[in-house]
Amino acid sequence: MLTDGVDVYTERLGEQGSRVLLLHGWGCDCNLIRPLAERLKDRHRVMMIDFPAHGKSGRPPEPWGVPEFSENLVHLLRAAEFTPCAVIAHSFGCRVAAWTAVQEPELFTKMIFTGGAGIKPKQSEESRKRAEQYQKLKKLLEAMRKTAVLAPLADQLKKKAQAKYGSRDYNALDDEMKKTFVKVVGQDLTELYPEIRQSTLLIWGDRDTETPLWMGQEMEKRIPDAGLVVLEGGTHFAYLEQLDRFSRIAEQFLGEDTEG
Repeated sequence: MLTDGVDVYTERLGEQGSRVLLLHGWGCDCNLIRPLAERLKDRHRVMMIDFPAHGKSGRPPEPWGVPEFSENLVHLLRAAEFTPCAVIAHSFGCRVAAWTAVQEPELFTKMIFTGGAGIKPKQSEESRKRAEQYQKLKKLLEAMRKTAVLAPLADQLKKKAQAKYGSRDYNALDDEMKKTFVKVVGQDLTELYPEIRQSTLLIWGDRDTETPLWMGQEMEKRIPDAGLVVLEGGTHFAYLEQLDRFSRIAEQFLGEDTEG
């Protein structure tokens, strides 16, 4: 579906029941969340999407942050006449869902977040020092680039510095998508959560190292109508590792949600 100049891949399963939107995490696509869709399709009308720059979808015309991804999703849902709907989101998808829930509250009925990203990680002393080192090196390289003869060397050193100091997700991207990644992860949504009015269920693996359990606990404190379920032994992908249990919990929470 062409939305905001981007061809966004969508897929629907199920022909009856309430609408449920599934949102995948960063670097993934709807195939990773498909097992959950298969569990829900007998009782719900399910829509999956590939976020722009993921899976079968096209790329944004410029670097996007969470607000732009959210705006694109809003336009897509309205064009597809898939509102109001419940939403189940994983990781990066939770960033977009949270922003959308506040900006366009009438679109979502209930929300389930699992391994939700959006809170700025606590910085260890080691990571603080690495960040300082990178910023100092970055300033030096910027100064070098102002001298024509040193510019090529500065560009080479910049790539090496990014490889050394950047995260695995960051280093896997091309230069243009790195700009989008920085905009996305650099936005702390902590102060946004108290504005969420939808009933929100947080399902977290207690061994999640990408978005640790304390983040889910913090979201539970801040979102007015929220509850937290902990999946023992679950990692960042606990919804797949414990699919049966996750599906049962999700179904119970969704209940006989209105079709709209």
